[in-house]
Amino acid sequence: MKRSFTKMHGLGNDFVVFNAVAHPLVLTAGQICKIADRHTGIGCDQVLLVESGSIPEVDFNYRIFNADGGEVEQCGNGARCFARFVREQGLTDKDELVVQTHSGIIRLYLETDDQVRVNMGVPLLEPLELPFEAKQQALEYEIQVGEQKLRIGAVSMGNPHAVLEIPSVDHAPVAKIGPLLESHPRFPQRVNVGFMQIINRQRIRLRVFERGSGETLACGTGACAAMVIGRLWNKLDSQVQVDLPGGVLQIRWDDITQPVWMTGPAIRVFEGTIEL
Repeated sequence: MKRSFTKMHGLGNDFVVFNAVAHPLVLTAGQICKIADRHTGIGCDQVLLVESGSIPEVDFNYRIFNADGGEVEQCGNGARCFARFVREQGLTDKDELVVQTHSGIIRLYLETDDQVRVNMGVPLLEPLELPFEAKQQALEYEIQVGEQKLRIGAVSMGNPHAVLEIPSVDHAPVAKIGPLLESHPRFPQRVNVGFMQIINRQRIRLRVFERGSGETLACGTGACAAMVIGRLWNKLDSQVQVDLPGGVLQIRWDDITQPVWMTGPAIRVFEGTIEL
């Protein structure tokens, strides 16, 4: 079976996108791993499926699969690429899209210069909602990782995130601590791990070890999570520039009851077909 695909990226966080609106597509974990393989497949951090809306008030369904074949709830960089994809494929002429994900409904706004603004929803801080094993909700948690005790913030942006503040992302122990925290038993569904360096109240640097994919060049939900934690720690203002290895995102969060807004680029790289 041959299927057309589009390769896209948001700040280097790259995706293979399939149009499953007219012709539904079911992918096995093995197929996703082959597609994602950078030596024998197309190569990507995640595979995205664009499906018809399943309820009247949404325009599309949006499904996300990590490079290891596992399906996840949300992906901010993928959401921006999703918005540009459906416009370029002629699936919609709307500038505002209502999209159903596994974690709920999100709204996407296509802007000028390849920028897409995303309403990422209100962050979830209750441990059971992440999920994360803790006696009660707190601004900061102590967690044992190997022989170290680390202090983290924990939040869900539709998917679970642990955030650590570090002196410098250039020397962050991403390869060592990332996998240990990702699969820590206190996160029963695993977790994305953000390493945040605060430059000032309006700017941070960030590296993210993503659940099921490893370190990526950018992570939209990770940028939102870091901003939320930094703001809860009273170290950041309501508008923050997030510098990731792949580029820059603008994140805004006005109040604990308000949604987080993310703005950044979405780029089409090439199109092709693959035998599945």
